[in-house]
Amino acid sequence: MKRLAFIIIACIFFIILIQFWVRSYQQNASLLSSPTWWSIQSVDTMKYSRDMTAQMMDNPSFDTVIDKQISDIATLGSTHVAIATPYDEEFVPMLTRWVLAARKHNLHVWFRGNFSGWEKWFDHKAITREEHTALLEKFIVNHKELFEDGDFFTACPECENGGLGDPRQTGDTEGHRQFLIREYNVAISSFAKINKKVSPALHSMNYDVAKLIMDKPTTKALGGIVAIDHYVKSPKRLASDIASIAASSGGKVFLGEFGVPIPDIHGKLSADQQSAWIRDALENLIKEPSLIGVNYWVNVGGSTELWNETTARPAVKTITDFYTPKQVQGSVVNQFSKPITKAKVKSMYRETTTDTSGRFALPIYLQDNTLYVSSPDYADTTTQIANFTDTTKIIIQKSHSSFLQAAIDYINSLFL
Repeated sequence: MKRLAFIIIACIFFIILIQFWVRSYQQNASLLSSPTWWSIQSVDTMKYSRDMTAQMMDNPSFDTVIDKQISDIATLGSTHVAIATPYDEEFVPMLTRWVLAARKHNLHVWFRGNFSGWEKWFDHKAITREEHTALLEKFIVNHKELFEDGDFFTACPECENGGLGDPRQTGDTEGHRQFLIREYNVAISSFAKINKKVSPALHSMNYDVAKLIMDKPTTKALGGIVAIDHYVKSPKRLASDIASIAASSGGKVFLGEFGVPIPDIHGKLSADQQSAWIRDALENLIKEPSLIGVNYWVNVGGSTELWNETTARPAVKTITDFYTPKQVQGSVVNQFSKPITKAKVKSMYRETTTDTSGRFALPIYLQDNTLYVSSPDYADTTTQIANFTDTTKIIIQKSHSSFLQAAIDYINSLFL
């Protein structure tokens, strides 16, 4: 019996030592990335990356303009930049210039160009759906150097504006759906061929088109995301429309275009009024759980611009406040300081789970005061965010613990 007891005790200590070594390694290896409100935080460059493509093709000095615009967008805390240069072979050199600038400033790209024939840009002749799909596969496979893991790609942005026309007018709802699905599947297979993890699930379209096209089966077939380009008068209306399309489609939502002021919708707004509208909108949007990303339209050019050539408008700081949010970091441990893995930590707007070393990070906003912590077999706990530091430990207690488990936990804690 003594020998058996010795073996049991030795095994317990051996297990504890292994656990201690593993946790020490995990704690040293664990690096929390800065949390953001959305996984896609983007700004659109269409006024320059598409509209000025033809006239700037042979102008090398345009690279300075590109670099400045991309650099400004990166400083906001953006994860992506939306580049709208057409996919036609003749424009690939220009597209490459924009993409290289994005990589230089550590940004992923949302490719939201198109083949010029779809809307007859730059005097290109019209192309059919079948021609568009054939061009799509060829473009992706032949230009793998343009893409990086983490990029997004839209085959046919606002597809209703070209081709056979808007399904709200043509009545070709099912044909439009099947075309989008076919293109999505071709893009999926093409990116697989070049071994790039690029998502083609952002099928940007007008909000009213999305209400018609994106039923639940179609949304599922297109990757589970509804991407809407949407301009409304009220920030609250913007948030409620997103919640509505999420419910009707069964998918997550990406706000592919939003911005103010659009004169026909918002009238004239001063620079400060523009900033206030955007702040109000983003305050509402961080509360919407279905929203996975936003793309502000546009960086330079047009009534909604963030920069007047090189001068930042007040809205730049507003978007920076949301793209680079304040955060709270800490760790969750038990009464013996043992890290708790996969504990749920929730604030007013977001929730996350702890990593293998018990660490967590959450974005927070002005009204955030309390964190709610829960984990199986532990009592729910709340703690105040005020005076929180990244070394703060939230201690949670076991709901029920046997004598043996309590003893093991206690011995375990001696090695921490």
